[in-house]
Amino acid sequence: MRFENKSALVTGSGHGIGQAVAERLASEGAHVLVCDINGDLASSVAESIQAAGGKAEACAVDVSKRDDVQRAVDQAVAFASRLDVLVCSAGVMERAPFLEETDEHWQRVAGINLQGTFLCGQIAARQMVAQGDGGRIVNVASNSGTFGGRGRAAYGASKAGVINLTQTMAIELADHKILVNAVGPGPTLTRPEVQGELMASAQNRMPLKRYGLPEEVASVAAFLASDECSFTTGHVFAADGGFTVAGIMEG
Repeated sequence: MRFENKSALVTGSGHGIGQAVAERLASEGAHVLVCDINGDLASSVAESIQAAGGKAEACAVDVSKRDDVQRAVDQAVAFASRLDVLVCSAGVMERAPFLEETDEHWQRVAGINLQGTFLCGQIAARQMVAQGDGGRIVNVASNSGTFGGRGRAAYGASKAGVINLTQTMAIELADHKILVNAVGPGPTLTRPEVQGELMASAQNRMPLKRYGLPEEVASVAAFLASDECSFTTGHVFAADGGFTVAGIMEG
């Protein structure tokens, strides 16, 4: 029960990694505000958490809009009297060839993945600073933010921005006892009905030749959000089956 009497806000938690994070934090005692752009999905996850004996509320949020994010933080505080943990999981992974990239696609991906992380981090951190006793912020980055990939101009750039933003936030918020880290998932089985078998090009780069599970990423995020993480800040913790450390795999 690492999060007993703590309040957490998890964006993008209507499905996938965000849902797994919300469920993990709630299972360890947190009051969780389940946030998603799809309010019905958020409500379904919150109800599932409640049915399992956890404490949760739902909130429909577009993380690219400041007013929406402020409303979510206000609801989290009203729900549990404070905010201790923010996990920024809201994101879109939409590919487009670089030469065919449109302004609209670029702005949509960057607006959700990078601007959304900035807005959530800033507004939540202001609340934590006002409370005066620190907090934890966990951003969901990606191994696509550390190296290039076909069709990932917008996505990769947005996640690289999340990594740098995490580092900058960690430096500036340390004086307020707020630790900021990121989890960097590799290929993760968030939509098994459409993903199919892990592509060979990914398997050839991974010592663990399989998809990760949302629950496996959530376990890393939960550590970074907990008091056990007390001397780590500005770090990107890869949960990617060894993808980002692999060099030559043959021989």
